[in-house]
Amino acid sequence: MTDKPTRGKPPVSGRFRKGQSGNLKGRPKSKVATPTSSAIEVILDKTLIVNRNGKPREISVEEALQQHTLQQALEGNRSAQREVLKWIIRRDKYHAAENQRNSPNAVTVRYSYCPDNANEALLLLKVAAPNPKYEDNDKAIEHLLLEPWAVQAALTRRRGGKKLDKKEVEAIRQCIHDPDSLRWPKGALE
Repeated sequence: MTDKPTRGKPPVSGRFRKGQSGNLKGRPKSKVATPTSSAIEVILDKTLIVNRNGKPREISVEEALQQHTLQQALEGNRSAQREVLKWIIRRDKYHAAENQRNSPNAVTVRYSYCPDNANEALLLLKVAAPNPKYEDNDKAIEHLLLEPWAVQAALTRRRGGKKLDKKEVEAIRQCIHDPDSLRWPKGALE
């Protein structure tokens, strides 16, 4: 190697050895302050006073832009609609993550299907009542009679279909507290 300076490089004799620097204080700091936020962030931090329904309200520039984008989306602007859909997807992802994080431990629910449960529900809703023939017996709950209003409602809602024969009418009468109080709809009986 020659000791001649080459383009962009000092002569070999003027170079520092590997691992040794000529500037003991290090690279000087820049005197120009670097901006901490962009111009858009500075604008978005500002607030505006907007009149809505005759009342002044202070909102951020970001909120005003969102309202404007939403209005454009409602007017049919396709790019605004896509932007609003992105907001919705982002919000849904956030809520899903929050719900998953805040959800309690899983609870196992077991259902037992027992006819007694249905009987209790019928009694509670006053659709049926215990059969008086079996009141002295422990099996009174198993022998329920339907209330006339419930059967009457079922008969009045019966549309179309074939007429009821004598056997079906007798079966219905046996399942009701007061079978004589029923008003049979026209055309229900043969």
